[in-house]
Amino acid sequence: MNRIKPELPDLGQSELSEKMQKGKKGVVKLVFGRTAVILLLVALQALFLVFLGLVLWRYVFYVYGFYMAVAVGIVLIIINRPGVPEFKLPWIVMTLVFPIMGGLFYLFVETQLGTRIMNRKVLAQQERTREYIPKNQNILEEIREQDGMIGSLAGYLQNNGFPAYRNNGLEYYPLGDYWFPAMLEKLREARKFIFLEYFIIEHGNVWDQVLEILKDKVLEGVEVRLMYDGTQQFASLSHDYPRRMEAAGIQCKVFSPIKPALSTYQNNRDHRKILVIDGEVGFTGGTNLADEYVNQKERFGHWKDTAIMIKGDAVRSLTVMFLQLWDLEGYENNYVDYLDVYPRHPEVQYPGYVIPYTDSPLDQEPVGKLVYIHILQTAKDYVHIMTPYLILDHDMITALTFAAKRGVDVKIILPHIPDKAYAFALARTHYPELLRAGVKIYEYLPGFVHAKTFVSDDTTAVVGTVNLDYRSLYLHFENAVLLYGADVVTDMKRDFEETLKLSVEMTEQFTRKQSLRMKAGGWILKLFAPLM
Repeated sequence: MNRIKPELPDLGQSELSEKMQKGKKGVVKLVFGRTAVILLLVALQALFLVFLGLVLWRYVFYVYGFYMAVAVGIVLIIINRPGVPEFKLPWIVMTLVFPIMGGLFYLFVETQLGTRIMNRKVLAQQERTREYIPKNQNILEEIREQDGMIGSLAGYLQNNGFPAYRNNGLEYYPLGDYWFPAMLEKLREARKFIFLEYFIIEHGNVWDQVLEILKDKVLEGVEVRLMYDGTQQFASLSHDYPRRMEAAGIQCKVFSPIKPALSTYQNNRDHRKILVIDGEVGFTGGTNLADEYVNQKERFGHWKDTAIMIKGDAVRSLTVMFLQLWDLEGYENNYVDYLDVYPRHPEVQYPGYVIPYTDSPLDQEPVGKLVYIHILQTAKDYVHIMTPYLILDHDMITALTFAAKRGVDVKIILPHIPDKAYAFALARTHYPELLRAGVKIYEYLPGFVHAKTFVSDDTTAVVGTVNLDYRSLYLHFENAVLLYGADVVTDMKRDFEETLKLSVEMTEQFTRKQSLRMKAGGWILKLFAPLM
């Protein structure tokens, strides 16, 4: 059979040789580079734990009773410790099936000194900076007079350090394609400082354009700070990238760099997306600084994402939120330098209220989850949700199904083209129970939904970084904005309705027709979903 050979570019001998040399260097860098060393060291530590377990296993016949007693003891500890039941179940199964290895691993995870130290730093930093986000008691009372239930949610957020603000200009972007040019325009207008905090930064057209503006602004005397999550050292940015940014005049920090050590702290990533310009303009939402988020590169079909721009007093909270993580190692800044433009009295009066908030995985207070549950529990007419993942605990399933059972129109739009096969399989394990309760589920046919939005009753909405999965609700640093009575709530409702037209509704008949492989995979993964 004749095979058609693909056409190759016509390369000169010298150019071809140069590309081959670059390829060899890339392989060498991959094998002997920092990433490979980190993976090797982590693997060696894991092998040591396995070896220790195998050595002890030789004597299991003589000390089986002792180890079973230890296993039961550890299970009792797990059951009686505070925490989410779904996180306890995998540990209980692992400990009972593998009394030695499971118990040792649980004790290793629970005695992590790094996580405890980080938690103390986070709490101390929040306490030190509390004075810079004063409580707005008068505004809180206004909200309570208009809607007692939303007022109680605003009160909860204020008690956690997240007050409400009025008179903020808002712009909602239903696609990253619209957010990107607006962000570039505001970056060019910066006069004092620019703070950027993103989970993902990737070389490409998006980051190249942003970086060019940042470098120009540095030359103009604008202070620029950049922070990104340490996982990018594996994914897209070299380990010396902060040094390269510093050489360009950009202050740069990596949140929790990946280190060659087994540690639960490295499971707590900075998933936040915050951009603050001069303390006057702020952006947040699902969009990262990479080409696929604005559909300049296709990965999983059409990329559906959302973002919001805030102008006004609420940017104060975003500014402090950024500085809290930036200054985690110490109290470096005089915050007044970045907040001296307040209070502001805009000539244009904007309707509604804005409450920016964050969620830390270390303080045992799942703010993001509780905001979502409160909206579901108090909705009267509808709750419309967009989320890339649906990996739920019992509390969230109960909130979704109870809302539907009491007559609330609960609709969820998910991706039809997933970015992670395991997440897709896990999401579909929840379909039957939710559908039976009356929750309506749709999949976005053109591609991948990365938006994280809630819209309810034409009055209340959330846009931010919080997904409906364990990682967002419990393990990551997250942020979002609660909106009440603002005009953009209508824009968000319209965006959901337009997205719904491009989506296909899931049915119980569809779930029954799924392949056994998909179902079995989801069932197995569901047991360990909290630890993934």
